[in-house]
Amino acid sequence: MSLVAYTLVAFILVTAVATALFRDVLSAIVVFGAYSLGMAILYTLLLAPDVAMTEAAIGAGVTTILLLLTIARTTRPSTERLFEPINVPALFVVTAFVIVLVTQLLPEMYAVGDPNAPVWSNPEVTQAYLEQTYRDTGVQNAVTAVLAAYRGFDTFGEAVVVFAAGIATLLVLKREVFA
Repeated sequence: MSLVAYTLVAFILVTAVATALFRDVLSAIVVFGAYSLGMAILYTLLLAPDVAMTEAAIGAGVTTILLLLTIARTTRPSTERLFEPINVPALFVVTAFVIVLVTQLLPEMYAVGDPNAPVWSNPEVTQAYLEQTYRDTGVQNAVTAVLAAYRGFDTFGEAVVVFAAGIATLLVLKREVFA
């Protein structure tokens, strides 16, 4: 991974911790929106644009807006402390978990485009997709063809979930327009 990716991962970890520690709900929501946007950018760097768009739309977009609207419609208690007190045993457990993940999992990850990645462990299947995708679908990009044609029902299901989230948002806000 590049320096940009490591910086982005650090930003994501900081915003995740800040979201958990902020005592002010509005501050936690804003930082959570930044966390979600950071995740969307990371997914883009990892060449997963479909996941990045879903994270940006649902995580950074709809969820943040719904939470902000909820805060606007309710009262915010005044607090003297900005952060919650840190639970030391929980901090120890979470830190140990992150250390295990970083030391054991990150070295095992393959770089994007690495020819030794496990996707190439079965080159016949991979090569068949690359050779037959354009002929079967007429789409130049193999990833787009797989998402649109071979995984069409799954992609349709994801689109239905996003559509249902939009309709639910309209219903919750009582601003539906069907004219």
